[in-house]
Amino acid sequence: MTDELSRPLGRKRRTHPGRWLGLPWGRIFAALLVLAGLGIGAWIVLVDDPQGGRPVADAPVSLEPDPNPVAEQVASDPAPVTISPVVTNGPSIITLGETSPSPDLAGAPASDLGQDLFEMTENGPLPRVSSSGLKPYEAYARPSISPQAAGGRKLIAVVISGLGLSDPTTREAISALPGTVTLAFAPYGSNLDALADMARADGHEIMLEVPLEPFDYPQNDPGPHTLLVEQPTRDNLEKLYWLLTRMTGYTGVINHMGARFTASAVDFSPVMEELGLRGLAYLDDGSSNRSVAPQLARQNDVPFARVDRFVDTNPSQASILAELDNLKTTADERGNAIGILSALPVSIRTLADWADALDQEQYLLVPVSALSGMETTQ
Repeated sequence: MTDELSRPLGRKRRTHPGRWLGLPWGRIFAALLVLAGLGIGAWIVLVDDPQGGRPVADAPVSLEPDPNPVAEQVASDPAPVTISPVVTNGPSIITLGETSPSPDLAGAPASDLGQDLFEMTENGPLPRVSSSGLKPYEAYARPSISPQAAGGRKLIAVVISGLGLSDPTTREAISALPGTVTLAFAPYGSNLDALADMARADGHEIMLEVPLEPFDYPQNDPGPHTLLVEQPTRDNLEKLYWLLTRMTGYTGVINHMGARFTASAVDFSPVMEELGLRGLAYLDDGSSNRSVAPQLARQNDVPFARVDRFVDTNPSQASILAELDNLKTTADERGNAIGILSALPVSIRTLADWADALDQEQYLLVPVSALSGMETTQ
């Protein structure tokens, strides 16, 4: 009755199609639509992914966010890996983490010292001062000799140069010579890191040879990546960076040839400045009296020493022994002396025998670092 009174006047009530034959067709139609939708959804779940991947039924849906491998490593690793650019005077650097080195590094393999003492470049590890201020020169040097330990004895340092080019000869030098003999490696060997770690494990300080231009270059060529005079500073520094990445664990560098280069302050100064910034020492082989290395080393706070004698210019046992006796005479006069020999089997064997017979009450065989910074020129 209420429906009849509420209808607008003059309009005739129509019968709804869903009421035909007394059935609620609208509700039935709606229910069929719902069932059809559920069926299509189930079919999609059970068939292959339309993009050609694995079946969706085999890949359960997760509401968790996608894993972040970098975040997981940072959360689980006490020394997280960070990838950040480092601005230097050299090539673009990528630092792959920071690890403080052990306080006792003298004989530890360089690979065990963490990455805080070098920067990883596209050419290899480039030495640097650590974040705590520790210099490679300090980290890799043998413990210093106190005056009390020296006991008034004369100090003699001996360097073997040209190692790394012959694997058997290098191994013989490492095993036959006392750990107090300093070993200098040429940058062109193929197994330098392994040999350098072996040398350090045996107690030796190691150095890296850097080829510099002699006066008769290119007739006399020190080798690839030789630093040259009258070249753009950037070019020489790029060569230096390449050379410095050849191995790790060395206290500093020694020149290979280079009489012309070491006499040119304009060309040599940026190189010495870079050595100072990277915490490396410089040993002058003493082949040129025109070298400006002593002055440049002082200006750039680079630990410096100079070789007094080439011991095996004549590579015979008798001549080598005579030159070693002359080295002792220099030490008697000044209190210390530095000699250098090449990596020849006769030189190594003769030096080993001489060191065994050295009067330990009068002389003390020491690494080069013990004399760096002292007056070592006649």
